[in-house]
Amino acid sequence: MGWQLGRYAVLLAFLLVFLLPFVWIWSSALKSNAEINADPFGLPSSLRWHNVVEAWTTGRFGSYVGNSLLYCAFVVPGVTVLSCLAGYALGMLRLPGERVIFTAFLLGIMIPFQSIMIPQYYLVRDLDLLGTYWGVIVPSIALGLAFGIFVMRAFFRGLPPEIADAARIDGASEWRVFHLIMLPLARPGLTTLVVFQFMTTWNMLLIPLLYGQDENLRPISTGIMFFIGEYSVDRSLIAAGVSLSTVPIIVVYLLFQRHFVRGISAGALR
Repeated sequence: MGWQLGRYAVLLAFLLVFLLPFVWIWSSALKSNAEINADPFGLPSSLRWHNVVEAWTTGRFGSYVGNSLLYCAFVVPGVTVLSCLAGYALGMLRLPGERVIFTAFLLGIMIPFQSIMIPQYYLVRDLDLLGTYWGVIVPSIALGLAFGIFVMRAFFRGLPPEIADAARIDGASEWRVFHLIMLPLARPGLTTLVVFQFMTTWNMLLIPLLYGQDENLRPISTGIMFFIGEYSVDRSLIAAGVSLSTVPIIVVYLLFQRHFVRGISAGALR
């Protein structure tokens, strides 16, 4: 009994640690700048809901939300489909040079974006994609593949190969083995990848600023920049903008929570 109480106490402490930043930013979104300056961690004396409305209009969140949804609609399926195909090939098939290919993909995780953004800028420019939606979508898909292939390869390698062998003996083609048998078994890993990639795409900032180069192409994360002036910072509107930008991520996580936790647990066991 004492052990269980101690375990729940530790879990409750971790829950508070993770929830406090959300409570703080949401409460700051409903306070005035004077209240934030006087007591940053206090609760608002009155709920100023017009902060959220002003953040939506001043920060141009209406148009930026559409751009973010457009990027997610292309980048998330693109990374997911290509990662599943490559992860299956590297995890289930015997390919010549498999380790070398997988190591090359791992370099995409190890190398930070800041070290390749300038060469990638010239590549996007030479492809005549600067200032277009594709100039943001294509590099985002390319940068997301390294992590996606790493995740899906781990899940496919953890599946029993006897199931695929039995299907091949029964006459199933490799494509049917992949999308009818093995892919449904890797659904937890697939869901985990979708949630992670959605969060990454929704919060991306540098890629649209570098390769979009157009006000009409910017995502929601850039709307917060409107509340930072040369000599002043509107903290209440920044908090309101951040609160607005977190809502879709929370909704997606709640929708896929069960599969996401199952995918994380399965990945840890493998």
